[in-house]
Amino acid sequence: MKKAMLSQPMAGKTEAEIAAARQRAVQALEAQGYEVVNTLFTDEWYSRESMEARGVVQIPLCFLAKSLENMSLCHAAYFCKGWEKARGCRIEHEAAVAYGLTILYEE
Repeated sequence: MKKAMLSQPMAGKTEAEIAAARQRAVQALEAQGYEVVNTLFTDEWYSRESMEARGVVQIPLCFLAKSLENMSLCHAAYFCKGWEKARGCRIEHEAAVAYGLTILYEE
């Protein structure tokens, strides 16, 4: 089965808005036959306290690095609406284009 990741803007959004956009994206990808690779890191390892204790200074960059690592498992990247306004999403888009992933956009 082909795998895809989500690139989703989160800054300024509520948890409910993030979850709703994510659910729509997952449904769209699964309808196209993709298995969705996790790019929402919510376990204790990625809590602010845990990252600071490990010496992480640039927390958003830590999340981006993990997302790019998971992108290596994927055939496609799905970009949710508003991706072009989010720094991390733009970087993920550049990487997906540069490495030849199939690029999908939320309609």
